[in-house]
Amino acid sequence: MKSEEIKALFEQFENASAEVEGVECWSARELQQLLGYSKWENFAKVIDKAKKSCQNAGLEVSHHFPDVRKMVRIGSGAEKEIDDVLLTRYACYLIAQNGDSRKEQIAFAQSYFAVQTRRAELIEQRILDYERVKARAKLIETEKILSGVLYERGVNDKDFAVIRSKGDQALFRLSTAMLKRKLGAPDNRPVADFLPTISIKAKDLAAEMTSVNVQAKDLQGVKPIESEHVDNNLAVRKMLLERGIVPEQLPPAEDIKKVERKLKSDEKKALKNKN
Repeated sequence: MKSEEIKALFEQFENASAEVEGVECWSARELQQLLGYSKWENFAKVIDKAKKSCQNAGLEVSHHFPDVRKMVRIGSGAEKEIDDVLLTRYACYLIAQNGDSRKEQIAFAQSYFAVQTRRAELIEQRILDYERVKARAKLIETEKILSGVLYERGVNDKDFAVIRSKGDQALFRLSTAMLKRKLGAPDNRPVADFLPTISIKAKDLAAEMTSVNVQAKDLQGVKPIESEHVDNNLAVRKMLLERGIVPEQLPPAEDIKKVERKLKSDEKKALKNKN
């Protein structure tokens, strides 16, 4: 395929897309023409194969292939309503993978939607990484504030470490040492550096509750404060369990320091490309 043909197809695919409720979509009727299918019946068979691929991937078919109706002109200014399907980028990718690869348009679409889908996945993962890094920074700040509150009430650094460990045991039903082994975390690193985002936020909520209640109840000394922190972690655990989330059964997350380095590296590359 010549460079001019590729550029022309690229523009056609880009121009055919539309945003529906914040999601980029293609009309199956328009994609049919772009992919070189003259009959809707033949293209509908490709769509059915793509739907099966979507289902086999464990994804909700209706999220990527919602059925719609559209009006088309049929001559003399008259219109009639016909069936159509809105297709996400992922749906288009699956259609291209199940189409007739002998068609130049299909061969182009396979590469086009594969690259675009991968780009969307990378963006989504970057957002998730950023949210986790932000949650971890928030927990560090919350625990710093809590440490200051407890110091004023007779709790030293060693006592604070014990209180925090007891809280982890209440939240995860595992000692800090056992939790680190389960997560594959080194002994000299905080367990939160290897927790998924929701677990980090759970720890943060429990710590904030302790900070508020210690002051509201005017608690003094290690034992009353330890009991308060354990109760708060148990309360957060109960809330998670009621929503079907078992904290200790969640898979470990990537070392937060590696994630931070990756995000910073991506930022540097983006700035370099701009210049």
